[in-house]
Amino acid sequence: MKRIVSISLGSSRRDYHFTTTVLGQHIEVRRIGADGDVERAAALVRANDSQVDAIGLGGLIPVFRVGKARYPHRQALHIAAQAQHTPVVDGSVLKATLERWAIKRAVDQIPNLFRYRRILVTSGIERYPLAQVLTQYEADVRFADPVVHTGLSFLPIPRTIAQLELYAATTLPIMALLPYRVLHPVAHGDDDRMVRAEKLFSWADVIAGDFAYIRRFAPADLSGRTIITDDPGPDEIEDLRQRGVTTLVTMAPPLSDQRPFIAADALEAIVAAIIESGGQPGEAETLDFITAAKWEPTVQHLNSLPKPKFAFVIHPLAPHYIAKEPRFAFTRYLPTRLVEWVAAQMPPLYLSRIRGVRSVHTGEEAEGLLFTLGATPREMLRRKPQFTYRRLIRAARMAERMGARLMGLGAFTSVVGDAGVTVAMKSDIGITSGNSLTVAATLEAAKQAVIRMKGGRPDHVRAVVIGATGSIGAVCARLLAQAVRDVVLIAPRPERLLALKQQIEQETPGARVIAATNAAAYTGDADLIVTTTSALTGKVIDINKLKPGAVVCDVARPPDVRAEDAARRPDVLVVESGEIKLPGDPDFGFDIDMPPGTAYACLSETVLLAMEGKFNDYTLGRNIQMDRVKEMYRLMKKHGLELAGLRSFGRYITDDDIIEKRRLADERRRKLGLPEESLTTS
Repeated sequence: MKRIVSISLGSSRRDYHFTTTVLGQHIEVRRIGADGDVERAAALVRANDSQVDAIGLGGLIPVFRVGKARYPHRQALHIAAQAQHTPVVDGSVLKATLERWAIKRAVDQIPNLFRYRRILVTSGIERYPLAQVLTQYEADVRFADPVVHTGLSFLPIPRTIAQLELYAATTLPIMALLPYRVLHPVAHGDDDRMVRAEKLFSWADVIAGDFAYIRRFAPADLSGRTIITDDPGPDEIEDLRQRGVTTLVTMAPPLSDQRPFIAADALEAIVAAIIESGGQPGEAETLDFITAAKWEPTVQHLNSLPKPKFAFVIHPLAPHYIAKEPRFAFTRYLPTRLVEWVAAQMPPLYLSRIRGVRSVHTGEEAEGLLFTLGATPREMLRRKPQFTYRRLIRAARMAERMGARLMGLGAFTSVVGDAGVTVAMKSDIGITSGNSLTVAATLEAAKQAVIRMKGGRPDHVRAVVIGATGSIGAVCARLLAQAVRDVVLIAPRPERLLALKQQIEQETPGARVIAATNAAAYTGDADLIVTTTSALTGKVIDINKLKPGAVVCDVARPPDVRAEDAARRPDVLVVESGEIKLPGDPDFGFDIDMPPGTAYACLSETVLLAMEGKFNDYTLGRNIQMDRVKEMYRLMKKHGLELAGLRSFGRYITDDDIIEKRRLADERRRKLGLPEESLTTS
């Protein structure tokens, strides 16, 4: 039987003794803690020299290897030199091989383990190979060395490998002359937590490094955290569970039921003993050993993984919206143009959590995250689409780090450039513009508005779609053609109009389809006008020339029809695109300029997809699929989402409002000598 011992500078309360079998050989494994006493550690090495097959130094690194530099520590070298016959190892070869391999294998099991997350390495100089491999992922990595080693919180925290190497070059030559307890966090065996690094540890989503540092410095509340470490004992793993850790990745295989995990120095001592290297094993020998022994990391989910969230991105529709946010209330005193320009440059901001939305079908809550860009529609149009893409991609990464697997694009972000396609290609969570449910809700609102304004179902309805070749306008036109069979398509580019006209005529034989680039000749005869242009001018239609009792369904954000224009025609009903009443008791945590519990359809589609567990890309690009519009309508009914009612310029339309508008429309018809409306009985 082979015998190895790990002499640790750490607490003797973590000592263990067990036997295991590795590659067919029985191994006796023992750990002895010196409780921070350097002379006792040296004496233990002397006592075990020639008595065991290999000695590991736990919490002791004779030579720090950071970058290309080597930094010897006099006390650790003194301890290692006490063995004259038995090979002494410090785990450095295993840290550079097995632990790097363990990180890769852990990512194979959990692909999003590190992506766009906040990672804190407890000591980059103590685990430089681990620091190197973690910085290869798209994450925000910080190294706690200045705080945990010196307690000087004013020292800058390294955030890159280059900064870590500079820190090592400036501090390790000095620390090498100081007692080793300056470097080791439990030099006196005291397991009480220290709060000097608590803020830094609380910042992290992932905490990686020697378990001695985690036990010493991590805060009591570790809810939702992922821990990457070496040798927690069974009671320590249970403690992590009680403290709320979600995932524990142990960078070593379990060797014993009694003590599953041991530190790198003990593992390396096993390698040295079995291959009889006579000293520190070489890299090639170690890699062969890892392969033969099939050593892999151990991934444990200590608490239930949080249910995936959805995210939604909004932005100010006009400069005055910026001042409504308390953090930016001061901007109301600044020049509007300056505020608008500066806000556009800002990175995406997290606003709030969306809670309380609950499916009537499953009873489960869909939790969301609300983000905002700073740019108004005018600022987005002033710039190339890439300007907005970059901010949306960054928002998607922020959302993913916070647990979202789907992000919806609100208002102008859903129509900029290629309507979400580029953002989806460069994001690792699902993206939707929300336009499928927007179309479904818009057409439902338009249908209800026309029926109420006509006092029943009219025998004939002419619909005009302005912005007909856009992503929303095109599918609205196609579905309206199937419903009313008389559609006028308005858009500025004839070639796109002709393509859409031909598509509709093929899909709906017998439908009357007119295509034109100017709306003026057709809006005066329209019963329903759907406007989807987002033209920013507010002069898309001349409301004075509309037919008495006409319905305008304004899908655009910002709106195409302004309140002051609509006031000149009180007989015309201008409704916003269909807003949705969400089930449950929704709390957006932020004023989204909607009545309580009500959301725009684009946000509601994102909620609905999360309720249904659809976290892939959904509505993207200019060509909205009709089957997805119909699916959204079906899922809306399934999960209990409802049309919130007809709204016009921020207020709901009542029955009395409709009666008055119909009266005014009849009066206007009589004055103009127009015939009464013809209705069906159904």
